[in-house]
Amino acid sequence: MLKLFKNVVTKSNNINNIKTVLASQPQQIFQVNTGYTSYQRRNLNVHEYIGIDLMRENNIAVPNGKVASSADEAKKIYESGELGSDIVMKAQVLAGGRGKGTFKNGFQGGVHMCTNADEVHDFASKMLGNSLVTKQTGAEGKPVNKVFLMERLYLRRETYFSILMDRSHNGPVMVGSPDGGMSIEDVAAETPERIFKEAIDIKTGVQDEQVMRMAENMGFAGDEQKQAAEIMKKLYQLFIEKDATLVEINPFAETSDGQVFVCDSKLNFDDNAEFRQKKVHDYRDRTQEDSREVEAAQYDLNYIGLDGSIGCLVNGAGLAMATMDIIQLHGGSPANFLDVGGGATANQVQKAFEILNADKKVRAILVNIFGGIMRCDVIAQGIVKAAGSIGMGKPVIVRLQGTNVEEARQLIEASGFRMILADDLDDAATKAVKVADIVRQAEEIQVGVSFELPL
Repeated sequence: MLKLFKNVVTKSNNINNIKTVLASQPQQIFQVNTGYTSYQRRNLNVHEYIGIDLMRENNIAVPNGKVASSADEAKKIYESGELGSDIVMKAQVLAGGRGKGTFKNGFQGGVHMCTNADEVHDFASKMLGNSLVTKQTGAEGKPVNKVFLMERLYLRRETYFSILMDRSHNGPVMVGSPDGGMSIEDVAAETPERIFKEAIDIKTGVQDEQVMRMAENMGFAGDEQKQAAEIMKKLYQLFIEKDATLVEINPFAETSDGQVFVCDSKLNFDDNAEFRQKKVHDYRDRTQEDSREVEAAQYDLNYIGLDGSIGCLVNGAGLAMATMDIIQLHGGSPANFLDVGGGATANQVQKAFEILNADKKVRAILVNIFGGIMRCDVIAQGIVKAAGSIGMGKPVIVRLQGTNVEEARQLIEASGFRMILADDLDDAATKAVKVADIVRQAEEIQVGVSFELPL
């Protein structure tokens, strides 16, 4: 199942399936029935401490907290006494499951209680500069460059609350549950009757009766119900004013003295609104993103990194999906989704080729172009230009059909670089899988391999 995540409008048809409506990283899901999985970050996802600051600016009740970039800074914050003597330290990564995560240095957990300065310094030194691996980060983990120190609140009850865009309801939807402080996906799977929703008319906004009903369904009563409802209204206002696609709070909590607080934040924002939300988008942390995707985005390339060994350079999203499917059908695995689009230039193609060539996971590159608006000779020019600039470090299989295909073949043949030409997609995929497997076997016994043409 390929899951292309980007924080825009969810493609879900059934909000009762909370896994589809509310994916915890990052947030909205478009599902395509194939055999691989990847995570694409299309919408802006900000760190927890930034979300807490934005909520504080909007007069939403949140715990006091400060962020630190070094162990010494964290210790100094604690010793100032601003947060009290009992605090919570949270590693700042753009992924869920931090509490149960493991650092590459062996340190367990990205969320810890601290009661003295030495403990703060020790935990911060083990978190900062290291990578945290959670169920949502993949094996490589995410780098921790900051820790968030937050005053510890003594909670009587933890609930779950979120607002997200849902296409099946043509706008925002509130989702709540009395069971917070745990994975909402688990709640949905085990006790779906404890998930409540309220569709909001975006033209009229959230209504008082809706937030009061949601607060009651989440288990609030009396004054706490009124507090919770008021916070929900402010969260919706933040959601609309900042062009958010997701506001998720877990836990949305009630303290032992009857106060309601937002104790966590996950906020995502629509990329298309960057022109009017520049301040919010300045918070983007590129260190948390796939470096290949960041580089590709700079050249307007539609790229999603995968975990396979065959790099794909294709024009058109549908053809790219078909290419990945047929690679897998023949026993291989795609290393990426890369659609150069219909209007790519030779320079863009060159950059796409360079990204694939630099990927250590890629053992072979499959170029599959059906020339229409995108001419085959432009693709060939880009490939030849890239090969001349960086060399042919990996075997390249090329299948070209359509506009200016003969001109493209002539360019490749005249370039002096050896590429494996294929007559059709099935032939190209078969060759790509076999070549990648040869390279894999050579790597396993630590020998070099070169290809003489014709094969």
